[in-house]
Amino acid sequence: MDSCEDMQPHHFGLRPQTESAPFTVTTDHSSYRIGEEVKVQLQAPASTPFIGFLLQAREIGGWSTVGSFTLTTEAAQLLPCSQRRNSAVSHTSESSKTSIQVTWRSEASEDAKNIQFRASFVQNYRTFWVNVTSPVITFMNDRTDGFPSLPATPTKTSSSTSPTMRTTTHQPATLINISSADCGVTKVCFSQPSNCDPNASADCYFMSAMMLSPRDPVFHYEMKGPSDGYISFGFSDDQMMGEDDIYICCISSDGLVQLQHAFSTGRTAPKALPLGNVSDVRASVQDGVISCSFTSMNSISPQWTTGFNRTYYLMFAHGPSSDGRIQFHTDTFISTDKVDISRPRLVRKAGWPYIIKAHGALMLIAWMTTGSLGMMVARYLKEVTKRRKLYGKDVWFLIHLAVMSMTVAATIIAFILSFSYVKAWSGGAHAVLGCLVMIISFLQPILALLRCGPQHPRRFLFNWSHALTAVTIKALAVAAILTGLKLTDSTLDQLLMKVMGGMVGWEALFYILLDVRLKWKVNSTDS
Repeated sequence: MDSCEDMQPHHFGLRPQTESAPFTVTTDHSSYRIGEEVKVQLQAPASTPFIGFLLQAREIGGWSTVGSFTLTTEAAQLLPCSQRRNSAVSHTSESSKTSIQVTWRSEASEDAKNIQFRASFVQNYRTFWVNVTSPVITFMNDRTDGFPSLPATPTKTSSSTSPTMRTTTHQPATLINISSADCGVTKVCFSQPSNCDPNASADCYFMSAMMLSPRDPVFHYEMKGPSDGYISFGFSDDQMMGEDDIYICCISSDGLVQLQHAFSTGRTAPKALPLGNVSDVRASVQDGVISCSFTSMNSISPQWTTGFNRTYYLMFAHGPSSDGRIQFHTDTFISTDKVDISRPRLVRKAGWPYIIKAHGALMLIAWMTTGSLGMMVARYLKEVTKRRKLYGKDVWFLIHLAVMSMTVAATIIAFILSFSYVKAWSGGAHAVLGCLVMIISFLQPILALLRCGPQHPRRFLFNWSHALTAVTIKALAVAAILTGLKLTDSTLDQLLMKVMGGMVGWEALFYILLDVRLKWKVNSTDS
């Protein structure tokens, strides 16, 4: 039974309070006519606020909702019940409330019945009341039709927010208010870019965890981020993916977002787990941004060990999906240290491991320093060092050989470092470009060793092919570095990409200036 029928929040294993509720439901009318509006007020004492609620209008003696609501506050949202739009009202956030006012209106002749407003109130996860009723509102139609008031019956909505009603429908993203408000105050927050607000930026990947009860292991989770497939977060005993307890919000084949629980096994598809003691699920996708929130009493179980009073590394990953099944993630970020999610704080994203930094540094040295120097020496230093020899070889050739050997060596080491860290094929443009650079860089010196002599009539074929291959490797290497920087630079302004673009532009200008000077010198010599 869902909340539209019994009006209970379905908090796992918990029942509503039996004593009288401290809250009231009042109206500004004791009767109504067709099309007439009735203002409904939910009221709480200042000392006992509520954080969630559900409100419906029902005919006396029946279960069906009647009429529709309109809102006058941003603290409430409209919900569909009994296949009728706007026939219920619920909250939009877990903030404390002492008063909510909405407007109800009958919509058709079949609504012409004596009615009563019914509400459920949630004070905290363990404490809630259902079946709080208003006085009976009688229908007026030239006479007063009186019906005896039957005992109040519970009801529920098929969607409500975190600490109250379980969600089975997928709602517009505007109804799921996920923001960085109260981060570090009441909840743990983890995001990329650091400290971004998902309510203000569509490029913000965000998750939060808030403990709802100090006595029980009950947590409310939120996650949001742009993706055409899925977003997910998990708990891990280390900073490596694999053997992690994860929750996934994935776009299914019908375009709706589903919450999944799984155990990460590393490079293979995660092992699906039962959703378990999860309630208040709300999920949506709008303009390519997925939003999810839910409440869980599940224990956290990385590496098949369980517990709540432990610390874990937080992980966030996103990527494509196919028919509701997640594919290999396109990006992930991990916390710098282990986190106790019961203690509110802002969690910092860990930097890239030293082995990956070494990989990037070696590739930059190889193809933005030594590789560039070797190409310039071969093209522009040849004439400057003409007839200068060392150990029987031209000086320019020895310099070219030395720096290009360093370039190939650095490329090989960088390639080995990346694979030793990832230990598998990671996919994506960066990996493909990196492999092409490695293969062609390895073949280039081998082909150079097989070249014909300087006086051979077809020597020009080697010269042209060697030069074109070098330019190809350079272009692929620059593309690989740019795609790598895009993966590692999580800042909104992508500063590293801009710096790299400036370096490439400066190098291109330098080549042009050297080429102009070379042609000018050749023309001067000829004249």
